[in-house]
Amino acid sequence: MALESLKIENFRCLESVEFAPGSSYSLVYGENASGKTSLLEAIAYLGRGKSFRGATTQALVRHDQQAFTLFGRVSTESHTASVGVQNSRDGLQVRINGEDGNAAGLAEVLPLQVIGPDIHSLVAGSPEERRKHLDWIAFHVEHGYLDIWRRFRRALKQRNAAVRGGTSGAALAGWDQELVETGMAVDAARRGVATLVNDLIQEMGGDLLGYPVQVEYRQGWAQEHGLAEALAANADRDRETGSTQAGPHRGDLRLIVDDRQARKLVSRGQQKLLACSLVLTAAELVQTHLERPLLMLLDDPAAELDERSLERLMQAVLGLGSQVIATSLQADAHFFPEEPRLFHVEHGNLSQVS
Repeated sequence: MALESLKIENFRCLESVEFAPGSSYSLVYGENASGKTSLLEAIAYLGRGKSFRGATTQALVRHDQQAFTLFGRVSTESHTASVGVQNSRDGLQVRINGEDGNAAGLAEVLPLQVIGPDIHSLVAGSPEERRKHLDWIAFHVEHGYLDIWRRFRRALKQRNAAVRGGTSGAALAGWDQELVETGMAVDAARRGVATLVNDLIQEMGGDLLGYPVQVEYRQGWAQEHGLAEALAANADRDRETGSTQAGPHRGDLRLIVDDRQARKLVSRGQQKLLACSLVLTAAELVQTHLERPLLMLLDDPAAELDERSLERLMQAVLGLGSQVIATSLQADAHFFPEEPRLFHVEHGNLSQVS
């Protein structure tokens, strides 16, 4: 899999940009606020249907414009796919090979991972970030996971509405069956993914950090109870809080480095390397399952890392065999094993240098 080309119109500071990355490595350099991150954000949007920076549509549409448009071509060994995204106040529109699509379809055509400025949130952020990380892997490696996850979210929404409405214990049990069935399926998929992550991250995290790394999956309710039992035990508290307190939506992935909880690591550089090991482990798992390389986007990977740490990170990234698009302040490509396709961006204008 490789992103062959991308045309961007009215996305942030990028008025009209055409980008043709190398099949293996590309480096985009330029000053701060020149448009480097916006370019990566547009690429990621084409594969996710949302901003990896959490930006709203209004923030993404170029000033005085009504919508932004992205159009790309993605090649595999057997075919080439066309992907188009437009977003405005009228909502997201997706076209895949000329037919209507959705964000899940984008993720299937252009699976990607991002190492960006907020990568620390995988370690220091809320459990939601780590749940999303597990869900992304499960979406790609567990058949039917998206459907079961959506069913669980609908059941959770319905049960929360019931507890807020003061539904009695006996009546509330009627809402629990679908939640338990789908919740246990979500839990089983995440648990399996977490086991795979733990097997790989011990080596990946050790190489990047120099310490043994492990993950522990937390299911979101007391280990000694089944989900149905946990829901029944928490029914009164659920009505008091207006929300379901037990279930996979409360799950987490506990990160342990050198027998210490990772969130207590002081160094942001260490947190970044640990988060990167999670991202690279996910990429390796999905690449192996799909039997094709992913797209890796690296936004200023040198930030907060010393030269040795950057070298270890780039060795790990390049060792995956993914298509890599990185940004940098300088045209310094020494960490690539071969000359990357080089681009310069300035004031939102992109030009190919070599």
